[in-house]
Amino acid sequence: MKLMKSLLLAACFAAGTTAVWAAEGELSIGTEGAYPPWSMADAAGNVTGFDADVGNLLCAKLEVKCQFVVQAFDGLIPALKAKRFDVIISGMSITDDRKKEIDFSIGYAELANMFVAPKSSDLAGIKDLDSLVKALDSKKVGVQAGTTHAHYLEKNVPNADLKTYDTLDQMQIDLASGRVDTAFSDVSALEDFLAKPDGKDFQLVDVKIASSSDPTLGEGIGVGIAKDNTELKARIDKALCELVADGSIGKASQTWFKSDISRPCQQ
Repeated sequence: MKLMKSLLLAACFAAGTTAVWAAEGELSIGTEGAYPPWSMADAAGNVTGFDADVGNLLCAKLEVKCQFVVQAFDGLIPALKAKRFDVIISGMSITDDRKKEIDFSIGYAELANMFVAPKSSDLAGIKDLDSLVKALDSKKVGVQAGTTHAHYLEKNVPNADLKTYDTLDQMQIDLASGRVDTAFSDVSALEDFLAKPDGKDFQLVDVKIASSSDPTLGEGIGVGIAKDNTELKARIDKALCELVADGSIGKASQTWFKSDISRPCQQ
């Protein structure tokens, strides 16, 4: 009997955190909750947006219940490593730096990245990247802290005066008030700003920067998973491939982005 109990305990330990969430029938998901249309949380903690749809689709495939945990973006990876939740679904790009800290699922979505500026700005009429980089010299550029966009600017636009923000809302407030000259983000977040009254005098700079164009921008959007949780990663990869193949993720992205941003499964 003692031997049987020892073997059972050893098996549970080897299964790691996967055994915990599987046994409880629940997958806890860390998400920012303040980055529309990816992830929005109301005062009661209810989460909506593309990330929420992907999470719910994934949980349905895995036959578990979803529980969303709202966390500031730059605290998501530390919180995952501290086991505050099982996975991250928060529009998080897969990058080499992040892969040193956590594992990722396959990439399941991808969006272009752009700048937004006042219509009266000298940036507004620029249409090529080289000219844009030169024009950003000494400009105050807003970007969300801890994002691939911040890393891209640090590497490729070193002479810009970078202003970092904890949330997208904070960045947009400073942009609207003129405290920064321009802001850099994925096109969905910027279109959300342009649709607001504060965005009426702004426009996108006509230079699209694909995520695949620079390593700092990552390998698409993926689910963040704790290191060495191989069983959970395998199950999530399989589920995501099925959700991309059957059009579920594409349909969800049409709802929130008016276009299919799903990325073909690459296992």
